[in-house]
Amino acid sequence: MHRSRVFGLFIDTPLAEADAAARFWSAALGAPARPVPGEEEFVTLHDAVPGLSVDVQAIDGAARYHLDIETDDVPAERARLIGLGAVVEVDNDGFTTLRAPGGHLVCVVPVQSDQALFDADHNTWP
Repeated sequence: MHRSRVFGLFIDTPLAEADAAARFWSAALGAPARPVPGEEEFVTLHDAVPGLSVDVQAIDGAARYHLDIETDDVPAERARLIGLGAVVEVDNDGFTTLRAPGGHLVCVVPVQSDQALFDADHNTWP
């Protein structure tokens, strides 16, 4: 058995537009935009959605959205999602990017949130 939950919604934005996108989403959602220390490509929109990380991520590519699912067992969650029809896009040694049916990206990551939040708000899978 393993556990997982949606950790975050990421607003992937071309690098040249990331600052403007962070300002827009900050104002649109009423959430202060804060750089993530040590991870310059991310600006978090603090408390935009309680219990969920919402970030603008500067990328080299087209604008899109993606979800991160955090889990206490990355291989098991990856296998579960592949069984549901996702395909592997990138396997980064502990972080896996999948493409779900319909074309959307979803990343499977180890637990990133506060452990108490994860323990209180997760799904358990066989």
